[in-house]
Amino acid sequence: MKTFKLISLDVLQKQGEELHTLMIDLVDGLIINREDEQNRWLIEAYTDQEYLQLFRKAKKEDRELVLQVKISKETNQPATFLVKVVAINEIGDYMNVLFLGTIVNKKQEQIENVLQELIEQGYQGEMLLKKFKKRFSQSI
Repeated sequence: MKTFKLISLDVLQKQGEELHTLMIDLVDGLIINREDEQNRWLIEAYTDQEYLQLFRKAKKEDRELVLQVKISKETNQPATFLVKVVAINEIGDYMNVLFLGTIVNKKQEQIENVLQELIEQGYQGEMLLKKFKKRFSQSI
């Protein structure tokens, strides 16, 4: 297992057709790469209780949440996780929320989307490879 400092935590929420970001004010936090067979991560957020109802509802409904977190340094790119709330502990005016989930590999998703689009446009074989290389080099 590897443990890192959790720098920021945002919850991505779909409201109608729009995606909204709820920035969670952290007091402290950790993120642990469990390095298990399912590639799961444990995220611990220590925060104000103003978010208690949000996380209680997600836990009660066993609903997955999409989180964007910054790990170790504010200057790092955010990582996206698909998680479930596994525990909530009230500690005075604060709370500790534990999330368990997996990291979403955006680069892999982008590659798959480009390939799918080219295949749907009818490209295959050598022409698919050429178009993919061209399109992928433009997106970098």
